[in-house]
Amino acid sequence: MNEADIKRINELYHKMKNEGLTDDEKEEQAKLRKDYVAAIRQNMINNLDNVSVVNPDGTVTHLSEVRKKKEK
Repeated sequence: MNEADIKRINELYHKMKNEGLTDDEKEEQAKLRKDYVAAIRQNMINNLDNVSVVNPDGTVTHLSEVRKKKEK
């Protein structure tokens, strides 16, 4: 997701509030929003993969390893 896409999302939002959107613009808005949410989710996964948790017994759990186990 780049700045131009985010700017376009905002433009479509403001146009929707003021004038309404055409069917093509509604489709474009839905696709851009879907891509934006996917980018946010991926960013969150990447951040959490770099987190380690210290358990009460002193062991360290890397969240990236927990996620990989759940994916299998």
